[in-house]
Amino acid sequence: MRVAIFDSGVGGLTVLEDAIRRVPGADFLYFADTDNVPYGTKSKEEVRRLTVEAAKFIADLGTDVLVIACNTATSAAATELRHRFSFPVVAMEPAVKPAVTRRISVEGTLSLNADKRVLVAATPLTLREEKFQRLVASLDTEGIVDPLPLPELVDFAERLEFSDSPVLSYLRKVTAGQDLGLYSTVVLGCTHFLFFRPQFRSLFPPDTEIIDGNEGTVNQLVRTMDGLKGVNRERDLSPFPGRVLYFESMRPVTDPPALERFRRLRERYALVREGSSLS
Repeated sequence: MRVAIFDSGVGGLTVLEDAIRRVPGADFLYFADTDNVPYGTKSKEEVRRLTVEAAKFIADLGTDVLVIACNTATSAAATELRHRFSFPVVAMEPAVKPAVTRRISVEGTLSLNADKRVLVAATPLTLREEKFQRLVASLDTEGIVDPLPLPELVDFAERLEFSDSPVLSYLRKVTAGQDLGLYSTVVLGCTHFLFFRPQFRSLFPPDTEIIDGNEGTVNQLVRTMDGLKGVNRERDLSPFPGRVLYFESMRPVTDPPALERFRRLRERYALVREGSSLS
């Protein structure tokens, strides 16, 4: 069974890494639209066009499932992709629901964080899109969700610039004047941002929870794949680790330096996810 994972750049490698851990017997195709990154500062129409073009290319190569590992592309084009293509489309959205519902205890009463707020860090387009606005309106009945656009953080990731000094300098600049102690939860609403979890962790108080949408997306992928099993048994999961093919804007990635770049990014995310120290 083949799973295609699409992103504007390298952020979706975090979803790829999490998906491989959950379904190691699948073959994966990773498509990074590096010629056109970032998406978050473009118009909705341009992002829609680029996403549809990428999906057509992926469809020609063949896939059983497509994962849009990009919140911005999801907001601009997920509905259209589901109408255009016969394969299932798994899309991401910022983890606003778990962030808001964490304020409610299992007994249905407000938790100790009831007086605190939720901060959603994402790209400008994701935050201003109707899809995100509807999501927040349906969940945030108390007006506790604050948006934080971080367009330059995508550029940091694409440049593989992960050192604390420039990243923290940028984060401190964009949050200047805000009381970061007001937030019980920070939602990382862009897959590129997951590489910078250590910097977010050091910026916010120790009791601030930092969450993202990867787990929910991969859970939905697993449910989708379970529904496909047996439909075409020749394409069921292998008992052996599957292959990973990489593409950058419709070009197969075969040269060792480029493949090493992807490997290093996946390795970095694995360390970040496990909370290991980074050098």
